[in-house]
Amino acid sequence: MSGKKKQNTLKFTKVSDERGRTLWDGALRPGRMHDQTALKTGGIDDLLDQFPDVAAEMDSGYRGLHRDHPGQVSVPPLKPRKNAAPEAVAAWEQARHAQSSARICVEHAIVGSKHWRALQRWTGRREDLPETIRAIGSLVSDRATAW
Repeated sequence: MSGKKKQNTLKFTKVSDERGRTLWDGALRPGRMHDQTALKTGGIDDLLDQFPDVAAEMDSGYRGLHRDHPGQVSVPPLKPRKNAAPEAVAAWEQARHAQSSARICVEHAIVGSKHWRALQRWTGRREDLPETIRAIGSLVSDRATAW
């Protein structure tokens, strides 16, 4: 490998409320940067420290953030080992289902932006992408509040 993997990709962080409405699109970073690293460098980790009443539903890539903020950040439970007792597997399934049900609003907010053709396959200048992401995020948010 030449080390060029995801060099042209830009990722962004989306924050939504419990109804799936976009509140903020930002913390743009290179695609090769891990999500948790982006949250720490983008200041979101510090915001969780400053506002302890805020709760967040996240995917399994944020286990470290869950470790640092156990009462605020919810992530899917770890899968039990292959030789785990059937009761442990059943408890895991129930906890996984509960967490994914709580997180569905986040997925709806994410897919709201991905439906826009401009973000499905970006062909414009890389410098213009952050402004486009924010513009589409605000349009999606405005549309979600009108329902």
